[in-house]
Amino acid sequence: MTNNSADAIVVGAGLAGLAAAAELGDRGKKVIVVDQEPAHFLGGQAFWSLGGLFMVDTPEQRRMGIKDSYDLALRDWMGSAQFDRDEDAWPRKWAEAYVEFAAGEMRPWLHDMGLRWFPIVGWAERGGSYADGHGNSVPRFHITWGTGPGVLEHFKRRVREHVSNGLVELKFRHQVSHIIMQNSAAKGVSGEVLADDTAPQGAKTNRDEVGEFEFYAPAVIVTSGGIGGNFEMVRKSWPRDRLGEPPKDMVAGVPFHVDGRMIGISEKAGGHVINGDRMWHYTEGVRNWNPIWPSHGIRILPGPSSMWFDAEGNRLKPPCLPGFDTLRTLKEILKTGHEYSWFVLTQKVIKKEFALSGSEQNPDMTDGGWKEVLFQRILTGSKATAPVEAFKEHGEDFIVANTLTELVNGMNHLGGGLIDEAHLRAQIEARDSQIDNPFTKDAQMAAILAARNYRGDKLIRTAKPHRFLDPANCPLIAVKLHVLTRKTLGGLQTNLDSQMVGADGQVVPGLFAAGEVAGFGGGGYHGYNALEGSFLGGCIFSGRNAGRSRAVA
Repeated sequence: MTNNSADAIVVGAGLAGLAAAAELGDRGKKVIVVDQEPAHFLGGQAFWSLGGLFMVDTPEQRRMGIKDSYDLALRDWMGSAQFDRDEDAWPRKWAEAYVEFAAGEMRPWLHDMGLRWFPIVGWAERGGSYADGHGNSVPRFHITWGTGPGVLEHFKRRVREHVSNGLVELKFRHQVSHIIMQNSAAKGVSGEVLADDTAPQGAKTNRDEVGEFEFYAPAVIVTSGGIGGNFEMVRKSWPRDRLGEPPKDMVAGVPFHVDGRMIGISEKAGGHVINGDRMWHYTEGVRNWNPIWPSHGIRILPGPSSMWFDAEGNRLKPPCLPGFDTLRTLKEILKTGHEYSWFVLTQKVIKKEFALSGSEQNPDMTDGGWKEVLFQRILTGSKATAPVEAFKEHGEDFIVANTLTELVNGMNHLGGGLIDEAHLRAQIEARDSQIDNPFTKDAQMAAILAARNYRGDKLIRTAKPHRFLDPANCPLIAVKLHVLTRKTLGGLQTNLDSQMVGADGQVVPGLFAAGEVAGFGGGGYHGYNALEGSFLGGCIFSGRNAGRSRAVA
């Protein structure tokens, strides 16, 4: 390989870029991978993920008594996606292809690569309405041993093997500003070399220019991620007609470098963004007491038992239950005119049901050791995992109290005095009245009882029902929840070979996109809603398709 030419250039060294580069190297192609961040950022935002993968009809599911199938998963996906636009033709094809992959080749291929999964399959995004609507009918969230780093490890290894054999060259601190086009076909990229930066992984780095570069190849694969670290772009793309006005106060669930920079650059080269108003932001964000990147937020992954109230202390109505319908809940919260909401719970609930999204917040699973998992999640007495307890102690959004009066005083101090204690008490007492027998008319209590029918939830994810206001179950806990930015569901339109498709419906020669910048495939294979585990899965699948594409000569 010469210093500035190759068979393909991959822009972005995240999971999708690594998957594409690994596949290209396997084919004997010479590849230059460029990324604006330092070498120790290799893997991008996938490093910070919980490592969950949406897979279908797996041995892990069958061992837990879960009956799943391609047909059921596709029904769930399409009911969640709700494709309704002419431009959804390619996203629909990508959705069908991914579900087929997730129900077939995905697990054995990844298993052969070395990935392994926690044996209890998670039940994320449960929906809570009708069987033909949004949500997972069964648990499908497979957490990788090692979390995000455990997923990346094997793709990094494959890429580094190709670095060693001279097929792949990694160029860090190279910021692409232009895709070089000639006769309407991609010929390479150009941009600025940035100054070295030793900031910790995920932190904001400098943009000091110390040089320029040009690299040439007949194939340019853009795998640069989404916009979740760029609040300005998030607000610009916000679907006001569906969700209302974007929050003025948000927390960032992804690092600063998830800036959307390559989207406009790709459009100038002939790419076409579709479904730009489709996005996925969480409602259970808390401010990180030990932040790494600007406005760093962490998502609580809740079990089903926390009571959910709006900013004024009104209980949210089904399907706005913890872990059931993300965007419906986001819409309902913003309709109140406030930008935050509250969980109210007990120590028994936080111990069994609170997990924090992110590899760094789950060191037991990230280290991949059963002994530590058992200690952190089973053998800690009344305490939650160490990271959750640290947030409870240090996090500015957590209030711990021995009485409801103390709790409400804390909530009003933190939230602006909007909670009436008598009103809150009446709602919790009504909920507590449903505890004494296995029958209930409370939709959340019915959901809790249903969850405990799944032995995975009963074992580690759903607390035994108990009265919140019983002094024996103190302390009470309230958590102020913020909107947390995360994923772009729309993106650059691509065909099933990950080739960019222009506004005229024609392939742009030499231009490819994969991962979040392509809406995880096709320009938005999720449609309006995500089923979880489909972000990392989409990066792997679309990056693999790009690397295997015969359009890369």
